[in-house]
Amino acid sequence: MSSTATPVHVLILAGGAGTRFWPASRAAHPKQLLPLVGGEPLITATARRVLPLCAGEGSAGWERIWIATGQHLVAPTQVALPEVPERRLLVEPAPRNTAPCIGWAAATIARDDPEAIVVVLPSDHHIADVPRFLEVLQAAVASAQGGAITTIGIRPTHPETGFGYIEAEEAAGAGSAAPRRVLRFVEKPSRERAAEFVASGRFLWNAGMFIFRAGDMRAAIRAHLPALAEGLDEIDRAAALGAAAEAAAVLQVFPRLPAVSIDHGVMEHVAGLAVVPGDFGWSDLGSWQSAWELAEKDERGNSAPAGSVLVDAHGNHVVDLRASPGAGPASRRVIALVGVEGLVVVETDDALLIVPRERAQEVKHVVEALKARGQGRLT
Repeated sequence: MSSTATPVHVLILAGGAGTRFWPASRAAHPKQLLPLVGGEPLITATARRVLPLCAGEGSAGWERIWIATGQHLVAPTQVALPEVPERRLLVEPAPRNTAPCIGWAAATIARDDPEAIVVVLPSDHHIADVPRFLEVLQAAVASAQGGAITTIGIRPTHPETGFGYIEAEEAAGAGSAAPRRVLRFVEKPSRERAAEFVASGRFLWNAGMFIFRAGDMRAAIRAHLPALAEGLDEIDRAAALGAAAEAAAVLQVFPRLPAVSIDHGVMEHVAGLAVVPGDFGWSDLGSWQSAWELAEKDERGNSAPAGSVLVDAHGNHVVDLRASPGAGPASRRVIALVGVEGLVVVETDDALLIVPRERAQEVKHVVEALKARGQGRLT
């Protein structure tokens, strides 16, 4: 798909916990491994949709897909993405936020080709219009080839307070997906400020997608996060001695790297940062509310498994994740809702969640309460 011979590598960030999707999402099987929209895990959909960007002559593209995750998630990630070679798994010995793992990936790829383009994507987002998404990524890749570290900003559809914003130099609501200069990043705003941002046409949602030449990211980290650059240099020196020395250095060095996000540590300080506006049916799937919005619904706005009984029920989201080995849907317990509206009902073998859809963001507090009660096994 790419119009250039420069290889494009994709780094998928897959270390999150997804606590807002409890009880489906657990520490050992988090949000990105769940089929929250459609029939495949979110991380699988993320990788498959960008394969055309990575494919080269004689290659389907899997060699250029990299996954950054934790040791406890290696096995389920390999089940979700068996096509990704094991050597493309960047297994973090300790969670250190996004700057260290992105820097590590850029350094690893730069050893082979400093001019290679790296596309960084979250593992747990939904994209409705994949062809349009790939067009926007192509524009961002072209921007990165010109030497600009580039991000993708989502054209806002409403004054959302749960996202950070990016202010672009020109009006973000008009024109094509041409790169624009980033003026500043803004933290999650109040509803009043968010409304002002949307009305101005200059602001975009920060979706956490970044595109750059591997060597350019190394240089930016060296300029703005020197302690991280020193640690990555140490890993580089070990890698020159062989795979075993590199693995030992990662175990020793990575846990003491500064824990900082790529946004705060690098992107907010880079001169000439570019943003490509995008409008391709993006959702960060931040809660069960988001899952309901994207789900197929009946004429009363209910999303529920086949066989559910819904009497005078409206706008509910029902998810049944109980195991039933050897049994078909007809033999499962029936879930019935009567006279209720706007609920999320999620049942697993060891937990039942019932919450108003409008309070779905608060599900994370259940996880906190369980841990405080010494019931971390349920999280």
